[in-house]
Amino acid sequence: MPTGDGQTEAMRPFLRLAGVRKAYPGVVALAGFDMSVGAGEVIGLVGENGAGKSTLMKILGGVIKPDAGRIEIDGVALDGLTVTQSMKAGIAFVHQELNLFDNLDVAANVFIGREPRIGGLLNLVDERRMRSAVTPFLKRLGANFSADTPLGRLSLAQQQLVEIAKALSLEARLVILDEPTSSLPLAETDRLLDVIAALRDEGVSVIFISHRLGEIERVADRVVVLRDGQLVGELARSEVSHDRMVRLMIGRDLKVADASARAGRGSVALSARAIRTAAYPHRAVDFDLHAGEILGLAGLVGSGRTELARSLFGIDERFGGTVSLDGRPLRLRTSSDALAAGVFLVPEDRKGAGILLDLPIVENITLPNLGAYAVGGFVSRSRERRQAEASRSELGIKAPTVETRTGSLSGGNQQKVVLAKWLAMRPRVLIFDEPTRGIDVGAKAEIYRLMRDLADSGVAVLMISSDMEEVIGVSDRIAVMHEGAISGILERADFTEHNILLLAVGRSIARTGQAEEALQ
Repeated sequence: MPTGDGQTEAMRPFLRLAGVRKAYPGVVALAGFDMSVGAGEVIGLVGENGAGKSTLMKILGGVIKPDAGRIEIDGVALDGLTVTQSMKAGIAFVHQELNLFDNLDVAANVFIGREPRIGGLLNLVDERRMRSAVTPFLKRLGANFSADTPLGRLSLAQQQLVEIAKALSLEARLVILDEPTSSLPLAETDRLLDVIAALRDEGVSVIFISHRLGEIERVADRVVVLRDGQLVGELARSEVSHDRMVRLMIGRDLKVADASARAGRGSVALSARAIRTAAYPHRAVDFDLHAGEILGLAGLVGSGRTELARSLFGIDERFGGTVSLDGRPLRLRTSSDALAAGVFLVPEDRKGAGILLDLPIVENITLPNLGAYAVGGFVSRSRERRQAEASRSELGIKAPTVETRTGSLSGGNQQKVVLAKWLAMRPRVLIFDEPTRGIDVGAKAEIYRLMRDLADSGVAVLMISSDMEEVIGVSDRIAVMHEGAISGILERADFTEHNILLLAVGRSIARTGQAEEALQ
C-alpha cells in the first residue's frame, strides 16, 4: 500500500540516518553522515581505522548520541537512540571481542539476563525451557552443537554463531558484525559468510564490517565507504571490486610490492629439523628458511603454527629436534637465547604480548635492549629518544611524539612499534604471527612493504597468516601445516587457494610448477 511520500512499505528502509554528526575535542568523528538500511540487505561498511565506523556503531547501539542529524526507525524520526530503543528496534551487535561466558552453556549465554523463571518465590532458572527456546535458533544457523554444550568447548567460529543466535532471540532485524572473520581460518570464514547469506534470505539485514575486502566483495549487496568521518561513496553490487573499495577508502590506488618479481633467495638462514611442540609431541616439523625471503606459513586453526613460532622464539619448550642459524647449532631454551641470536617474534596478540599499552612509544622500543642505551650504568633518555625518533621516521609511526602512550595508537601503528623494537636490535630472523590482524587496508600495505624491505635487506622472514589473500600475495614460498607437521611447501607457480586447502587437510596436490617437497 503506498505511503504518503509515494513509497510502498516494502520499499521504505526501516532504518535511515540523515546528516548525523559527532565531534570530540579536536576531532570530527562523523560529518553529516547519511545511510539507509532496507530489509534483507547486506551492507559492507568499510574504511580505514579512524574513519568513523566505531562512532557510527556506538550511535546505532545507543551508547552515544549524535550532536546533529536524525535517525529514523520505521519512518519515525529521532534525535538519537538509547540502548533500550536500539534493542527494541531490533538492532543487535556481534562484536569482534565476543561478549560470552566460557563457564556457561550455550543456552545460558543466549538468554543471559533474560532467563525464563519457574518456582514462584524460588525464582529458579527454567533451563529446560531456555534450551528448548534456543534449539530452533541453532538449527536455523546450521550449528553442529546443542543448546546444553558448554561454551568453553566451542571454537571461535561456533561462539560467533552463539552471538548470532542471541541476536535472533532478540528478534533482530539488523545484525551488525564487527570484524567477525579476523580470527577465523578460511573454512570457518566460508561457513560464516553462508550464515550471513541465510540471514539475508530470511529478511534479516546485516551490516558487515571487515578489513578483508575479498569477503565484502563476496557477500555484500551494497558497500558504504567512510573516510575521515564522511561518506565518500557507495557501491552497488555490480560495482563492488577490491580496487574500487580501496580507492574510495584511501583516496588513491594502492600499490603493493609484487613478490613474483623478486630475485632468487639467499642461503639458508634458519634450519629446523624434527621440531616437536607441546601441541603435537609426536609429530615433527622440518623446514629451511632462507635469507632474503618471506616464507608464508599457512594451515587451519589448531595445526600447530603458533606453537612452532613460540618454540622457535624460546617461549615454549621443544620436545625434540634441532635448530641451526647460518649452519651453526642454536640453543633456544629461553627467549633470551633467541634475542641474543637475532631471532625475533612479532606475536599474534600484539596488545597482550607485543607491547605495553600504558608505556610511551619510546619505552616500548628500547625496553628489550636497555643496555644499548646506558651510559655509566644509567639509561640515557636522550639515546632512547634518538632511537625512537629514528624508528618513528623510518617506519612512519603516526603519533604526535615518541612520548605518546602506545595504547592510544591505531592497530597498524602499534604493530609498527612492535616491529621497531626488534629492528633496533638488527634481526637475522623475524617471525610474524598474523601480522595484519585487525589492521586496515592502508596500514596492511605499509606492513607488507616493510616486510618486503626487510627481506630485500637480507632478513629471513617467516609469516604465519590465516588470510589466504595475504599468504598468496606476500609470500615467496608457502609452507602448509597439518596436525603439527608441514604437509608441503609451494613455489609461486603452485600458489592457489585450492592447493593450500588440500595441504591444510593433509591431502596431496598435483603440482603444475616447480614445487618442493616438505623439507626444502
